Amino acid sequence: MLAIYGPLQLILSVVYWVILIHVIMSWLISFQVLNLNQQFVAQIWYGLNRLLEPIYGPIRRILPDTRPLDLAPLVAFLIVISLQMYILPVIFGFA
Repeated sequence: MLAIYGPLQLILSVVYWVILIHVIMSWLISFQVLNLNQQFVAQIWYGLNRLLEPIYGPIRRILPDTRPLDLAPLVAFLIVISLQMYILPVIFGFA
């Protein structure tokens, strides 16, 4: 069971940090600390968007439209945390 549990925990940890970096970067772009006209910043931003769109897309279809505020990252963050801390340990018998 540890052969499955360990990689799942690792994947969820990576997704957790990628979502956190995406949220912080979106704040920095919104407050004009980072500029999307810089090539390096734009590449990271578009790469993160392409990486996280398969996660955010289904969540955005379910959530109501709150146009200026995107709640999909928050919901995805909560799902990852609940999977990591509550659901996976119970499934694999570590709770």
